[in-house]
Amino acid sequence: MAKKERNENVICENRRARFNYELLDFYEGGLVLTGPEVKSLRAGGGHINEAYASFSRGELWLIGSHIAPYDHGGYAVQEERRSRKVLLHEAELRKIKIALEREGLTLVPLRLFWSRGKAKVALAVARGKKTVDKREAIKKRDVEREARKIFKGRK
Repeated sequence: MAKKERNENVICENRRARFNYELLDFYEGGLVLTGPEVKSLRAGGGHINEAYASFSRGELWLIGSHIAPYDHGGYAVQEERRSRKVLLHEAELRKIKIALEREGLTLVPLRLFWSRGKAKVALAVARGKKTVDKREAIKKRDVEREARKIFKGRK
C-alpha cells in the first residue's frame, strides 16, 4: 500500500478534529511567534491536538498548542504551551464571533502550515458530533475500505 505524500508546508495536523466535529466554516490566520518558536517549528517540533481558539480582550488566541523548546535557543527560555495570538481581518473576526455566540459552536484549529515563509493556522467553526454520528462515520469508512479492497483485487 502506497503511503500518502506529505505536503512539506504542513507543520502538524489535528486529524481527530474531522472525526469529533462537524466543520462548518474555514479560516486561515497568521500566528504571532518568537524567533526560537519559528526555528522549532521548522525542525518539526509542534502539535495542536489539544488546542482550541478563543476570544480574549477582542483578539483571537490559540490556546493549548504545543511548540517544543528550540535546542539552540540559548538564554531565551520559552513556554511550550503559551497562548499565541491569531491574526485575521476584522470582518473575519466579527463573523467568527457571531458564529461562536450561537449554541454549541466552537473554533477548532485544523493544521499549522507555512505560507510564503510565514506560520499560519487553519481554523474551522465547528459543531461537536454526537456518539451516533461518530458511529455512522466509522461504518461509512469501513464500507469504503471494503469496497476499495474488492475493486483492487479485480484488476
